[in-house]
Amino acid sequence: MTLSSPLHRLTRFVDRYRPVLLSRIEWWFHLASMPILLPIGAYFIMGERYFRDPITFTVGTIVNVFVYGYTVALFTLAVRWVIRQFPLIQQAGVRFVSMLLVVGFIMATTAVLDLWLFSLVPGTGVRFSWEAVVPLWLFGSVASPIFCLTLGMFYVYSQWHDRQTENEQLKREALQQQYDALKDRVNPHFLFNSLNSVSSLIGEDPAHAERFVDQLSRVYRYMLQANTHSLVPLESELDFLAIYTDLLRVRYGSSLRLEPCISPDCRRGQLPPLTLQTLIDNAIKYNAMTPARPLVIQVEAQGDRLLIRNNLQRKTIRVETSSTGLSTLMDNYRLLGLPKPVAEETATQFIVSLPLLAEV
Repeated sequence: MTLSSPLHRLTRFVDRYRPVLLSRIEWWFHLASMPILLPIGAYFIMGERYFRDPITFTVGTIVNVFVYGYTVALFTLAVRWVIRQFPLIQQAGVRFVSMLLVVGFIMATTAVLDLWLFSLVPGTGVRFSWEAVVPLWLFGSVASPIFCLTLGMFYVYSQWHDRQTENEQLKREALQQQYDALKDRVNPHFLFNSLNSVSSLIGEDPAHAERFVDQLSRVYRYMLQANTHSLVPLESELDFLAIYTDLLRVRYGSSLRLEPCISPDCRRGQLPPLTLQTLIDNAIKYNAMTPARPLVIQVEAQGDRLLIRNNLQRKTIRVETSSTGLSTLMDNYRLLGLPKPVAEETATQFIVSLPLLAEV
């Protein structure tokens, strides 16, 4: 049997009986402090008799544990109240002074209450007097700063740990988002469909096929360069969208209609790259389209918002496109710290409203 096994079982046993009020680190701190603070406190209250008389030791220890428990609960609640008032890292000085004042007041009050409780219990040999309270106040004046400093350090550590965890989570999400975006840019379904279109055009219209290949290369060039910029002008997105839509029309023909209506001033607004492509693919993925009932996608600006809307023609079988969907777009905006897009569905339309950022 290794030494780690009994220690592990002891740790699990101790954690199992941790009060809900205390965090794990606070619980272990108070358990470690008890063998030191309880005898010192008992000496200030009962004197040397606590260590010499077995009855006084037994009764005094039981009462002392009870007193220590409710005192810790009061201090913990008080410290957390102060932390809620001054939660920021730069407020550490004000927070510590406030802790000292609040905990010092509670320490002074509970010292009187503790001595009175001991005086009520037979076998402790304690008599209440104000002269006996003074040593407890002196002990509290030393213990209070240590207690406040320790809990303050626990809080700062907790803030640091939470921030590190959040940063790691954001890094993982950013990497996942970049990975998903990279998969989108070399999506095999889009490439397969494009090559099929080229194959059919070569025999029917070689000039059109040559133009299609040129447009396809421009589309993939834009996709692969998108990672170099967090924001691009709306005009660049619209230019790319025009080429991308031409490729889609080779496959869908008159079943797909794109209707941009953007004023020249709005074209200078900024948004993340490939945003419009994501929304076009999202519309194609979830909507049916035929020449008689085409999918109509409108792009227009209203103030500082860009609206992309399409008529609803829901289908049960989805078409694979080069986008992972609207959720990826939402994550992209969140990771860039931008205002969140708003998606709304009516009886006849699906509308996505994007913040159009001012030109940098």
